[in-house]
Amino acid sequence: MAVVLVTLLVRALLIPVGVSQAKAEQTRARLAPRLRELQRRHKKNPERLQRETMALYRSENTSPFAGVLPVLAQAPVIGILYTLFLRPDIAGHPNELLTHDLLGAPLGTSLVTAVLDGAAGAATLLVWAGLLALMIAVAEVTRRVFRPAPLDDSPLNSPGMLRVVAAMHYLTAVFAVLVPLATAVYLAVTVVWTLVQRMLLRRRFPLPDAVSPGAGSVR
Repeated sequence: MAVVLVTLLVRALLIPVGVSQAKAEQTRARLAPRLRELQRRHKKNPERLQRETMALYRSENTSPFAGVLPVLAQAPVIGILYTLFLRPDIAGHPNELLTHDLLGAPLGTSLVTAVLDGAAGAATLLVWAGLLALMIAVAEVTRRVFRPAPLDDSPLNSPGMLRVVAAMHYLTAVFAVLVPLATAVYLAVTVVWTLVQRMLLRRRFPLPDAVSPGAGSVR
């Protein structure tokens, strides 16, 4: 419960980051047709293309890097939490957090370590199965709901690249098996929070192609 509550507190403090990202995503989607037109018109003149692109962003009071700095702002917080969950001792004292367990599964042991050491009992496997199932389900919903809009004449539309983009949604679940259970709990709560927050913010800041007549539906 301490891990969950700390995670919720951190995510609540980072709500402005999510709002900034949603606004930046909405702006990029709105400007995308005009940017494509600039690229088509000035593709043989890179310097002119750069000037016109920056002029477009200035006219809209935005930047191509909008939303990036807020993402970086949360890195120190995440780093501190990961350190807390990973270090066996803190300030010369044993990290008591990692001496506890969740329904019989030790918080300080990763799934890979438990399996390799032969310490993965039924309780450990059940707890990990539940967390991984939750993260995979959230990844699948995220992949379906927030599927990127196709771009004209873009290499990102190739089947191989689309498969790579889809697979990236499941990296959290892959990473989770390599870290202590305490970190996996943090990751599970984070992905659920992120999905719910993104769905709410998408309704508040809908993309141009996600608006249907009379309703703000989410694709």
